Amino acid sequence: MNLIVNGERQFLQACTLADLLMTLEYEGDWLATAINGDLVHREDRADARLAEGDRIEILSPMQGG
Repeated sequence: MNLIVNGERQFLQACTLADLLMTLEYEGDWLATAINGDLVHREDRADARLAEGDRIEILSPMQGG
C-alpha cells in the first residue's frame, strides 16, 4: 500500500504499525510513532492498523551538542 513515512511516499506491505517498523528495520523501545498526527504508544503498535495514504512519523532520539 502507499504510505507516507517521515515525509517520503513509499509502497510497503505492512498491515500494522508494528509490521511497518519491522519492515523498515526500526528497533528499540525508545521510538516515538504517530499515524496521521496521532501518537501511537509502543504497546498499541501491534493493533494500530494502517490504511492507504496514511502519514506515519517515526522519531528517534539523537545525540549531539
